Amino acid sequence: MTQDEIVSSTKTVVQGLEALRSEHQSILGGLSCSLQAAHQEKLDSQLLEEKASLIQKSLEMIELGLGEAQVMVALASHLQSVEAEKQKLRAQVRRLCQENAWLRDELASTQQKLQASEQMVAQLEEDKKHLEFVNSIKKYDQDVQNEESQNDVSNKEKNDDPTVDLFPDEDKFDENRKMGMSQVQAQFAMVQQANAGYEIPARLRTLHNLVIQYASQGRYEVAVPLCKQALEDLEKTSGHDHPDVATMLNILALVYRDQNKYKEAANLLNDALQIREKTLGENHPAVAATLNNLAVLYGKRGKYKEAEPLCKRALEIREKVLGKDHPDVAKQLNNLALLCQNQGKYEEVERYYQRALEIYESQLGPDDPNVAKTKNNLASAYLKQGKYKEAEILYKQVLTRAHEKEFGSIDGNNKPIWQVAEEREEMKRTNGAPAPYAEYGGWHKAAKVDSPTVTTTLKNLGALYRRQGKYEAAETLEDCAMRSRKEGLDAVKQAKAAGILEAADRRRRVSRDARRGSQESLDSSGQDPDEVETGKLHVLP
Repeated sequence: MTQDEIVSSTKTVVQGLEALRSEHQSILGGLSCSLQAAHQEKLDSQLLEEKASLIQKSLEMIELGLGEAQVMVALASHLQSVEAEKQKLRAQVRRLCQENAWLRDELASTQQKLQASEQMVAQLEEDKKHLEFVNSIKKYDQDVQNEESQNDVSNKEKNDDPTVDLFPDEDKFDENRKMGMSQVQAQFAMVQQANAGYEIPARLRTLHNLVIQYASQGRYEVAVPLCKQALEDLEKTSGHDHPDVATMLNILALVYRDQNKYKEAANLLNDALQIREKTLGENHPAVAATLNNLAVLYGKRGKYKEAEPLCKRALEIREKVLGKDHPDVAKQLNNLALLCQNQGKYEEVERYYQRALEIYESQLGPDDPNVAKTKNNLASAYLKQGKYKEAEILYKQVLTRAHEKEFGSIDGNNKPIWQVAEEREEMKRTNGAPAPYAEYGGWHKAAKVDSPTVTTTLKNLGALYRRQGKYEAAETLEDCAMRSRKEGLDAVKQAKAAGILEAADRRRRVSRDARRGSQESLDSSGQDPDEVETGKLHVLP
């Protein structure tokens, strides 16, 4: 007999035993009445007592049988639940094996591509080593100019896109496409730390990394079905309303957003938002993250009015969970300020930036990079309103702090670059010509302060000086930004040139010894197989 047949037969037996028990209880009740009557009339009741005793024993046996049948039914139910759990675990094992197979295939393919690339690079190094070095020296100035024009075009394009700086901390999919796997795992660790009470499973982290690899290669025909299959498996095993399903919806939404399928991405994010609100609560950090990602999507589509309330709600959740002075609250304030700035709400923009600046300075200190970035953002808002004086003060604060951090307190012989620029402007107005750079000891120091924030501040303050008609001061700051990059380029090229000269001298000595004193020298245009390739220098933006 099968398990279902045994359970069905047992239930039938239970019904029969219950009916028999009722019948025995009825008979026992009748015998009890007869015994009472016999006692009252003082008749012989021995036979009745024997019958009652037999009926009582039979009733006890029936009760025992009922108990055993109920135990069998309960045991069968337990076995069914255990079997269902086993099937669920087997499905998870199959999925994990499939993911491992995908990872192994990708690793083998990547290793093959790496070997082919290394062989190609080695061949190119052998063919171009001497020509690259000569060309890099001859075209040094041209490289710098080309780099300047490229950076200007890049900055212009970035400035033309009002959403390029939206939500830099949580909208990381485009960056993940360029970063290594270890960086992606670190990012997931930070997300887990923020999402208290819910931990993203390791298999979803692995799947996320795999999807990023496929998407970065443009293989959406693989990435999208992979996400959909994983989503379908999760819904079968855990149900639709589960935090893991919401995480998978977020991953698929990022892939769709990368394909510019904003409508599909928005639908997925809204679904993920409902699931997280239902399962984790409306005030959970994961809900704030989803709200922020949805606001990003609306911002990229130019729907700033729809994005603003989402960003405000994310801010309220973070303030409630993390406290009003937490650095993550400051990041959300920066995001909200960017949305308001694209709508021309400059009063709110100033209020949000100023509050974010207070949080960064009090919690992370005045030297934290976010302080300088926020001051730059606030100054940019001031510039768009024509508040040049307020913007100028912030730019000078950034440059002064960077100078003090690098070279110590400011005095007559240690001046920040903006002060040097203004003195040169004043001298040009007074004497008709600015003083030479050599008269300013802080000039060369300031030119060596090279960081993205400082370089941006130099360009912004230079543009502000031009609006104010201070052309000499503007040219001084622009020249400083160029010199900082040029000095770094010079240092690298000098080191490479010294290495090549040393290698050439070593080759001459080896050749002279091999030819037993011959005075023949190597042709300057020839190639030595032992020469170290120097390559062309490229300045990183």
